[in-house]
Amino acid sequence: MYYIFFRALLETGMRKGEAAALQWTDINLRENYVDIKKTLDFTAKTTDELFGETKTYESKRRISIGASLSAALQKHKKWQFENKQMLQDDYRHNLSLVFSRVDGNFLPKSTLFNAFNRILKRANIDKMPIHALRHTHAVLLLESGADMKYIQERLGHKSMIVTADVYSHVSKKLDQNRIKNYENYVSSIVELDF
Repeated sequence: MYYIFFRALLETGMRKGEAAALQWTDINLRENYVDIKKTLDFTAKTTDELFGETKTYESKRRISIGASLSAALQKHKKWQFENKQMLQDDYRHNLSLVFSRVDGNFLPKSTLFNAFNRILKRANIDKMPIHALRHTHAVLLLESGADMKYIQERLGHKSMIVTADVYSHVSKKLDQNRIKNYENYVSSIVELDF
């Protein structure tokens, strides 16, 4: 249950509260997208307080997902169905959460932090916050050639300036690719001496 949660964060750039609040009605596995409409309040005392507004108005968005993540979510849905069958009335059917405990209840923040730290330790990676998966997603998008406007909309940032300030300087690979592209372009126009 943690693998699919952290994979979804890494492949979509969602905030942990946005992912934790996802219900199956927010995901379309045929057309491969996720609608971000709310966030989970990990400190809620009642079910009525569990879902809150997104961080900003711009945080409400539709995120495209790849076919492999869609297939992994489909497999996860089947696993949840088996849990529902086994637990029946003890399962929290009313929440319909995508990422949940075995009984359908939400994943507590402390449980997510502990699971993430165990995964990092097992992979021999230094400790980092879960939010680093969001940053990693943005850097991978930049390295793959995505433009700032696309990344801003995908991450749900209020302005492109925020996105550009945070991510434009983060990757050496980005700089190396830019200079390589520049050299290729210039050499297609003018013959360069080496």
